[in-house]
Amino acid sequence: MEVFSRWVRRFCCGEEEEEEEERQSKEEEEEEEEEEVKLENLRKSRSSSSLRPAELDPDHSGSPPSGSQPHWFHTLQVRRLRVQRGRSNSDPLGGNQDQNHFTWKPGLQFGASHSYVSLEKLGEGAYASVYKGISRINGQLVALKVIRMKTEEGLPFTAIREASLLKGLKHANIVVLHDIIHTRESLTFVFEYVQTDLAQYMSQHPGGLHSHNIRIFMFQLLRALCYIHSRRILHRDLKPQNLLISYLGELKMADFGLARSKSIPSQTFSSEVVTLWYRPPDVLLGSTDYSTALDIWGAGCIFIEMLQGAPAFPGDTDVFEQLRKIWTVLGVPSEHSWPGVSQLPNYRPERFVRSEPKLFRTVWKRLNQLPYKTEDLVQRMLKGVPTDRISAQDSLQHPYFSTLPPPIMHLRDSKTSELIHANTDTR
Repeated sequence: MEVFSRWVRRFCCGEEEEEEEERQSKEEEEEEEEEEVKLENLRKSRSSSSLRPAELDPDHSGSPPSGSQPHWFHTLQVRRLRVQRGRSNSDPLGGNQDQNHFTWKPGLQFGASHSYVSLEKLGEGAYASVYKGISRINGQLVALKVIRMKTEEGLPFTAIREASLLKGLKHANIVVLHDIIHTRESLTFVFEYVQTDLAQYMSQHPGGLHSHNIRIFMFQLLRALCYIHSRRILHRDLKPQNLLISYLGELKMADFGLARSKSIPSQTFSSEVVTLWYRPPDVLLGSTDYSTALDIWGAGCIFIEMLQGAPAFPGDTDVFEQLRKIWTVLGVPSEHSWPGVSQLPNYRPERFVRSEPKLFRTVWKRLNQLPYKTEDLVQRMLKGVPTDRISAQDSLQHPYFSTLPPPIMHLRDSKTSELIHANTDTR
């Protein structure tokens, strides 16, 4: 475990490994105590929903002070703390056992609306609103997804699908569905509370994330995909907004409203899935006979977005504009390069300027600054022909992840958090 902790300190935040000295100056002691108080105050804040940028400690990293640190240095800063830190993402008291301000009632039952208290509104979608709340059963923070019941249409089918799938998915990188509350006016899903999502996280760090953080996030995303794909489930809506990030750096796949169980190999699906920027070219061309490669394309687009700090293929208007963005990089396909492409409904080669495939590093400049294995994995994920895309399982074995300690490759489905915070803390 000590070896693992050293690896996290070195690769997750660029911290140089050093032995703790027994003798420290009075000034350093006071500085550490101030940092601990700031961390405790942050975790006690009920309205906190995002990660704060890390402050680089020059004494530990050998880098310049925070005022002159490079713009790509991000969170997941790791420090040893002298105070005991709770492991729960959902602990509203931050480990403080003083519960005078709250009244927990262990006798309350799951499935009852009065068992939860709404604290603040986090967002609103087409058919649901999401609130930060607290459980009166055990005092844990929760996310309440309130789905409005429509008198004529009844319960949205996406809600039924999401509930049925999530009840059977138990994985450290998939958001936990704790409870379901059904009333005459609404259906409420009670999820574990996670502080922010990848879209907000990236907006706090413009210009692209730190390469070590990207590797950790991609590993967790691919673990989640490997898990659901092994159960023949397609997410079908991968995008940064649907990937939650805890203050510990844990990634949780969420929003399974468009997910489907591909239990019958010959079954065809709708091509109107996945947000346009993350939709693969075969689906944009009208294919309905897709499989797990659909999600791999979305993951590849997110990979580039974390590297660049901007979407990989930001189409402006419609399907053909999105295809033009993709063909500019991959080249316009033909029957020679993609057998069967001419049979797809939206294949209109005359609408596009003929172009040849480009090297990814000439399009996305950040790849020039990183080892070739980074570009190689991106290329394997962003193949135009769906059958040529790498699988989630094979991606986890790619050399890009070779710097991760070997035990990580054998983590149980419930043990991802060890990758991030084994005996450490993140800021």
